[in-house]
Amino acid sequence: MYDTTQFKKSLKIEIDGNLWQIVEFQHVKPGKGGAFVRTRIKNLLTNQVIDRTFRSGDKVGAPDCEEIDTTFLYYDGDYNFMNSKSYETFAVPEEVVGDAKNFLVEQTEVQVLMYNQRPVALELPNFIEAELTECLPAVAGNTATGATKPVTIVTGYELQVPLYIKETDKLKIDTRDGSFVERVKE
Repeated sequence: MYDTTQFKKSLKIEIDGNLWQIVEFQHVKPGKGGAFVRTRIKNLLTNQVIDRTFRSGDKVGAPDCEEIDTTFLYYDGDYNFMNSKSYETFAVPEEVVGDAKNFLVEQTEVQVLMYNQRPVALELPNFIEAELTECLPAVAGNTATGATKPVTIVTGYELQVPLYIKETDKLKIDTRDGSFVERVKE
């Protein structure tokens, strides 16, 4: 059980048999009446986000969940991962992976959140390195304007990059917003 004084961002809690994660919280002490905690929580099973207020001292459940360090292996209709400690492989359905599929390059280290022994969410590293599959020819000397061109990486994700990028380049990409960071030096 968690007390409202233990609330922090990204804490996973269980309310009415559902797994929730605290997105934001604020302790409020009004001049009159009891203190309370105003929170914004996200259901990790349905991605629903709601605002909920708890009285000071309220208790919420601690969920039966664990984060497992894994390596992404391959895609065959499901996304297959290997537990980094036990070397067991398991599949994660596409609806759980969601938009993370844009950044799942083979051999990427990923944390998988397991709830009641089944995968419910993925946490990607902040940056990945990916090779290009589609790119317009590089143009030299046109970078003063900050112009960009579209490229496609091995996962099929399309993003904008500077004009000097070539098809043989490997890119570093920010998985939080899907943006180009830099060209990887081999």
